Amino acid sequence: MYSFVRRLAVCAVLLITALTGFGSPRADHVFIISIDGGKPAVIERSDMPVLKRLAAEGACTWAASTIYPSVTLPSHTSMLTGVGPDKHHVLWNSWKPRKGVVGVPTIFAEAKRAGFSTAMFVGKEKFRHLVQPGTVDEFEFGPAQSKSSSTVLSRIVAKGAARFIRENKPNLCFIHFTDPDNTGHKYGWGSPQQIKAFSEVDAALAEIVKAIEAAGISHESVLIITADHGGHGKTHGGKTPEDILIPWIAWGKNVKRGLTITRPLMTYDTAATALWLLGVPVPKSFDGKPVTCAFTCQEDQLGRAE
Repeated sequence: MYSFVRRLAVCAVLLITALTGFGSPRADHVFIISIDGGKPAVIERSDMPVLKRLAAEGACTWAASTIYPSVTLPSHTSMLTGVGPDKHHVLWNSWKPRKGVVGVPTIFAEAKRAGFSTAMFVGKEKFRHLVQPGTVDEFEFGPAQSKSSSTVLSRIVAKGAARFIRENKPNLCFIHFTDPDNTGHKYGWGSPQQIKAFSEVDAALAEIVKAIEAAGISHESVLIITADHGGHGKTHGGKTPEDILIPWIAWGKNVKRGLTITRPLMTYDTAATALWLLGVPVPKSFDGKPVTCAFTCQEDQLGRAE
């Protein structure tokens, strides 16, 4: 029964593609994995064999940039809407129910309009501001496993995401790991405690990779691993390289192996790249552009310059 339903879903996507003029997907499944507080200089010092293997096997830069203010919710809003704060207007950084949801379309809205399935698994409740009605098939912010009721540890997030990936094979999936940010604020960026937190994130990442393999979709998937900001001391939010620089790693279908990305790359390019991979037209309102140089399928670039 499930295989029949899957065939119907694929046929529906193909029909929508034909009727709307959307391009053929370059990848059937796109996973955006964000490491909250993922400062490249600290990642380099941390025990993260899975992440570093994916970076070596894929295309990456350790000098991508986030937006200003370099804080979690505004940065992730840019990452998942393709525009800067001047357009999305999300300048607060906590869960404020009265604020409602972001006012510009997210990539989940664009993907759903094209007939794709979507999911979000997050470690902070503030991400509810990005869940526009009817755009996310599965949103999970599970019971908190730390003293703070507003965060969930990466292994807990990964467990829920992995289960869903194995059972449902989402087309567009966002996964957020918060441990390094939690420890950075408490003990400092680059502290032994934060370095241990990065190793916890790597274990969580390994669980996601295994789930994608178990689902039988690894050959049709692209992983984009990035961050929302870096940090210094016990804080972040400024314009200095310590706060602004983030990693950006692509791994999977048609990704150029061992490529160091040299073009300037902003966090909102992640949104454009995800839609481009799914064959969904990148809105003209986007500030972001697809990072096509990371892939072997550059001949069809949806009219966007690199």
